[in-house]
Amino acid sequence: MFNTKNIKKSGTTTVGIICKDGVVLGSEKKSVMGYLIASKEAKKIFPVADRIAVTVAGVWGDGIALVRYLKAEIKLYEMENKMNISVKGAASLLSNILYSGRWTFLPYMVELIVAGYDDKPAIFTIDAIGGLEEEKKFFSTGSGSPIALGVLEDSYSDDITVEKAKEIAVRAIKSAIERDIGSGGKAIDLCLITKDNLYIESLKL
Repeated sequence: MFNTKNIKKSGTTTVGIICKDGVVLGSEKKSVMGYLIASKEAKKIFPVADRIAVTVAGVWGDGIALVRYLKAEIKLYEMENKMNISVKGAASLLSNILYSGRWTFLPYMVELIVAGYDDKPAIFTIDAIGGLEEEKKFFSTGSGSPIALGVLEDSYSDDITVEKAKEIAVRAIKSAIERDIGSGGKAIDLCLITKDNLYIESLKL
């Protein structure tokens, strides 16, 4: 088994919100290694397919490697099957990648949100050994997630729109930044996914 004792602690806050017309993902941009702020402009939201994106919390290098791996697998799947992969299909692929590494010397130390829109908006969460769960409303990962989840719980409604969810995502992440030492950076990134497109915008702090 692996020993996590000497792994540097990392902090993050990411959120994902299901809306009636799409999905909103959000993250702050601070990257830490223990007590060192490694970056204030770290990217934590990654498009991996036409209308699918992934957020990364945990060891940033592991997350980047997984995103590259997943993109290649999705491209291969779409070439072989001549069709776009579904959100659930992308999440299952990523889950299998993580599960296959569970007994290695040091598995991927990440928690991920996979979100997108095919026939409907969808969010899946995946833990470090591939545990996969579909979320029906919202979710948050990272060291700031307990604070962010409180804001999401208080503000969410079933008829929420992408525009309104953007505001809630920003509020949740700002609340986490105020109280979580591992969250911060120079901006908040937002990824908005609808049935028509995916686009990312940044809000400077």
